[in-house]
Amino acid sequence: MSDPVLAEGAIKKSVPQTEKGTSLWQDAWLRLRKNTFALLGLGVIVFFCIIALLTPYIAPYGYEQQNLMLGAVPPSAEHWLGTDIFGRDMLTRIMYGSRVSLMVGFIATGVALIIGVLWGTIAGYAGGRVDAVMMRLVDILYALPFMIFIVLLMVVFGRNILLLFLAIGAVEWLTMARIVRGQVLSLRRQEFIEAAVSLGLSRWTIIRRHLIPNTLGPVIVYTTLTIPSVMLLEAFLSFLGLGIQPPQSSWGLLISYGVETMEEYPWLLLFPGLALSITLFALNFLGDGLRDALDPRASRN
Repeated sequence: MSDPVLAEGAIKKSVPQTEKGTSLWQDAWLRLRKNTFALLGLGVIVFFCIIALLTPYIAPYGYEQQNLMLGAVPPSAEHWLGTDIFGRDMLTRIMYGSRVSLMVGFIATGVALIIGVLWGTIAGYAGGRVDAVMMRLVDILYALPFMIFIVLLMVVFGRNILLLFLAIGAVEWLTMARIVRGQVLSLRRQEFIEAAVSLGLSRWTIIRRHLIPNTLGPVIVYTTLTIPSVMLLEAFLSFLGLGIQPPQSSWGLLISYGVETMEEYPWLLLFPGLALSITLFALNFLGDGLRDALDPRASRN
């Protein structure tokens, strides 16, 4: 009699082993790991986020701490990035400024993401008159100067940092809505959507479980490119005096102060400008890497 254990082993060896498949996100991560600049950008962003979170515990000085007798001095062993005209440590100011700049970038982009994805998905899936009315409203909002909208909000509700985040997010969702609508228009006639309709699923269930998840690739890429534009917008508003107000600081506010004194104290412009530039470059590198990683055509190569 043959050994049943050996027989079972022989059967397993005779059965061909199938290759384990990978999901879209696993393939995207594998491709992203091969992109050195994208990983470098991700590392820089994570580094600045950690610094922003730990700033109250690791900052060498208080962000309001002044030394008028010291004044503006160049970088030294005591003040690594120098001080401003009020004797405030620039390293501390830049660290606290990273909290505001990164916060406005992520929160305002989150607001734009929520509004744009929902608006574009509903317009694209509903179609017909609903789509026409919703997208014409987007066109009208595109024609309005966003600066007047933000100034009106500041005048009516006062200068509030949370209001600034919401105001910036409220003018950045328009392009997101158009991108998502285009994706949904190409998805709503696919077989899996028709199958969901034939099973009797509600429109909201189809939108939530099938359409929105399948638009995440382009949405994630555009989100990483929206954060730099939002940060630049905050810097521009702070430069005009409409953004963050003293004694709080952001990179945009520090740059505006540095521009006024750049001839006498160049370090006041150099270091916050470098911090903002490095972050923007990192976000753009990450966005380019995600675009390539989430491109379905890349999986064929």
